Amino acid sequence: MPDIFDEVQEELRAERARRMALRYGGLVAGLALLVLAGLGGWQGWRWYQQREATQSAAIFLEQHRAAEAQGADLRAIGDRFAGLASSGPEGYRILSALRAAALKAETGDRDGALALWNQLSADNAAPRIYRDLASLMWALHGIDSQDPAQLSARLGPLAAEGSAWRASARELQGLLALRQGDKATAKREFDALAQDVTAPQGLRERAGRLAAGLGV
Repeated sequence: MPDIFDEVQEELRAERARRMALRYGGLVAGLALLVLAGLGGWQGWRWYQQREATQSAAIFLEQHRAAEAQGADLRAIGDRFAGLASSGPEGYRILSALRAAALKAETGDRDGALALWNQLSADNAAPRIYRDLASLMWALHGIDSQDPAQLSARLGPLAAEGSAWRASARELQGLLALRQGDKATAKREFDALAQDVTAPQGLRERAGRLAAGLGV
């Protein structure tokens, strides 16, 4: 008798399994296909990203070498860097934006350079250090043309304790004060910077010369 009961129970389990397979088998198969498709899509996306990064690296290096060549068309190369900045992967996008802006400034397109620096400084996807560098460069190249209030607002956070660009921002604060005719504030900024042992030596020496030249 126990053998019969065991056999009946086994048949019942088999029947339940068959019914569950009929009811849910399609769903399970569909889920399995979705998982496989997801894995394939993820691997495909990884391959696409790697290919894009490799291509961007090659273009970046090619344009960098072209810019260093004698007689290079820096304006055209700057435009190509700007193109890479708008379409490349994040790392090369940031580096290309900085390179494009520098080349535009070098070739006299100050407005184009300021626009690129301003755009990068507002890009929350970029690391803070690069956004701050873009703000610093915007202030440096716009110190004679931009609104002093905007310049001061940009330089304030950059000159704060802990900023990677603190010394350079303090120098620009002194130059901004000098532009506004406030020689006393400018001299105070330059004196403080000249005595700042954490600032680069060359920058400290330049600040000392500027302070001495004011003679206030």
